[in-house]
Amino acid sequence: MDGGETAWLEDEAFASLRAFEARLATLEPSRLREALTVLVGQLHQVLWILRPSHDEFRAVIDFLTETGHYADARRQEWVLLADALGLSSAIEDINSPRPPGATPETGAGPFYRADTPRIGIHKSISRDGRGAPMLVTGAVAGLEGEPVGGATVEVWQANAEGLYENQEPDRQPEHNLRGRLTADPQGRFRFLSVKPGGYSLPADGPAGALLTRLGLPLSRPAHINLRVSAKGYDTLTTHIFDRADPAADRDAIFGVRPALLADFVALPSLDGQTTYSLDINLVLCPAGAARSMPGRSST
Repeated sequence: MDGGETAWLEDEAFASLRAFEARLATLEPSRLREALTVLVGQLHQVLWILRPSHDEFRAVIDFLTETGHYADARRQEWVLLADALGLSSAIEDINSPRPPGATPETGAGPFYRADTPRIGIHKSISRDGRGAPMLVTGAVAGLEGEPVGGATVEVWQANAEGLYENQEPDRQPEHNLRGRLTADPQGRFRFLSVKPGGYSLPADGPAGALLTRLGLPLSRPAHINLRVSAKGYDTLTTHIFDRADPAADRDAIFGVRPALLADFVALPSLDGQTTYSLDINLVLCPAGAARSMPGRSST
């Protein structure tokens, strides 16, 4: 195909895009119009670059349809797909930027519960006593190093098998491995738990099947989740990952940051049972200090 034929074909291929953009141009400016202009333009570019066959295009439609069929009240396959493509992580980077020195934001994930019960300092969040005991200590501070006394710290995690209590309500007690506590005047907190296990994304749905077909990892490293709130500071939602977990450098949903890696330290055992300790430092931003990313227009 010579240059003239290529130019003609490209002109024909983009005719429907130009017609669509002309229709959008008659509408009042809005965030929705802006989004569709960008999205549809990029999709047409993909079509032109890849030149999919009818069968390939049908396969894409079938994949999207199957993803919708797998989404329900207990499992959001669209969110899982967004996680696996790095989109969820990018959304946090765009909407919750943190200045240097602050603990990175990672988002709450699908297993957060707002009704987590309050516990006292040094109490256990393990309600079934299963797993290797772990003492978690931590401190909440501001960007200037000032202790944030009275901060509310919410914590939730998977059990040793890598499962959250709301994934298996018939096997784990209500609110197992969840707790809400208050930091002391020096910003310190401590609680007892068990060492969490890593886990894999579900492989039985279209998102997992896509990653498997590509040979991409499904594994997530062991971690605990925290949400920290305090008057005068932006709320922080983040993970703390086990530095020694083999999946720490290949998190399936791109949540790991160097500042979020910590040592889950095995302690000397006197009775044959291994116990662990984990110490965490969390640094909050003053309210409004996390600047919005440039270039975003208003709705």
